[in-house]
Amino acid sequence: MSKRIVLTKGLDLPVTGKAELRIAKTVTPDIIAIRPSDFKGFTPRLLIREGDAVKCGSPVLSDKKRPEVLVASPVSGVVKEIVRGEKRKLLAVVLQSDGRREALDFGKKNPSELDADAVKAAILEAGLWPFVIQRPYGIIANPADTPKAVFVSAFDTAPLAACPEFTLGDRLVDIQKGVDALAKLSSGKVHVGYNAANFNRSPLARLENVEKHVFEGKHPAGNVGVQISHVCPVTKGSVVWTVSLPGLAAIGALFNTGRYDVRRKVAVAGPAAIEPAYADMYPGSPMSTLGAFFGATDDLRVVSGNILSGENVGRDGYLGFYDNLVTVLREGYEPELLGWARPIRWKQFSTDHSYFSWLMPWRRYDLDTNLHGGPRAFVMSDAYYAKVLPMDIFPVYLIKACLAGDIDKMEKFGIYEVVPEDLALCEFIDPSKNDIQEIIANGIRLMLKEME
Repeated sequence: MSKRIVLTKGLDLPVTGKAELRIAKTVTPDIIAIRPSDFKGFTPRLLIREGDAVKCGSPVLSDKKRPEVLVASPVSGVVKEIVRGEKRKLLAVVLQSDGRREALDFGKKNPSELDADAVKAAILEAGLWPFVIQRPYGIIANPADTPKAVFVSAFDTAPLAACPEFTLGDRLVDIQKGVDALAKLSSGKVHVGYNAANFNRSPLARLENVEKHVFEGKHPAGNVGVQISHVCPVTKGSVVWTVSLPGLAAIGALFNTGRYDVRRKVAVAGPAAIEPAYADMYPGSPMSTLGAFFGATDDLRVVSGNILSGENVGRDGYLGFYDNLVTVLREGYEPELLGWARPIRWKQFSTDHSYFSWLMPWRRYDLDTNLHGGPRAFVMSDAYYAKVLPMDIFPVYLIKACLAGDIDKMEKFGIYEVVPEDLALCEFIDPSKNDIQEIIANGIRLMLKEME
């Protein structure tokens, strides 16, 4: 029996460039980059050297504080380059693929026949533990903990998000095996959030051994943090784990096949994308392999992830470890005569009825990166941001507590319940042009530092 939860707050951005449900390109890259910055709460230690041979599943990095947490190679080949920055900070490990996809064999296992320690050891050994994310703070989970629940969001309401039924509808067996494995690791249940719009049609609704929750509402209804806040809120001293659907499929495939396989279908979308569609590729693949979607235009922003919380990696960057969406936008440089004071702006989207475009709710817009103004005084009330944030927190007070570095108030106003992406819409509608997600990220970094 599923539970229905109706969210009355949020905002769906009407952006053009939704990806067609077809595979337009299968990417077999020559190089793959593993970037430590993709993994929050992870202090990297190299396990390889330049010239070393690797296979799919070979450990490349380990966590200095928790050596059992590994990051593995998604391809077979050799270590081409170890890229370092200032003060020898490790920026990336670049792998040269041989195209053969030789893989380590970890052995097929049935998680239903294993105890929690054996399941945990299998995931750790194969380098798939980074898919298990802890709340609070949104960092890689500590294997020594036992969470009170595990949460999986089976839908994504972010702008132009990949369709999970298309990308993973044929991997239900792997996903079910992943659920069975995670159920062994929690003292509570595995909770799965579904979209009310297609719950009855989704193949993912056939999952067993889970607690099902159906969410009705606008973005960020698909954010797992929002779902947790309505089902099992995170409080001080409690821990909840989350796993993405691609991560769940990869964990299930490990038990079904004994192989490390993180290849996925990635939506390439956005107002500036040429014939938006899907590509079959590995995390860490170069964006240059998607050049057919970008064309020859120079003034483009290539984002790994969605337009609200993704990372601007550029044409020379790489697909993020957790991402299954690439968004292509036009850089907005042009100043506007009279700006917001122009009486008619049919081609501009506004959340505040500033333009007559609000009379056409069906319209989609070619949004770009133009901020339409610069930073100004931060004077908005909680009510303004709360209309797009369906969580029981005080966003303005939390943001100001993070700015002030006041740990007591950060705890009081909800730092345990959020990660930066949960307040991405607050940043989007913010007339003061504050980097709200970065402010929250700094607050989380301060909390983690205090725990050391």
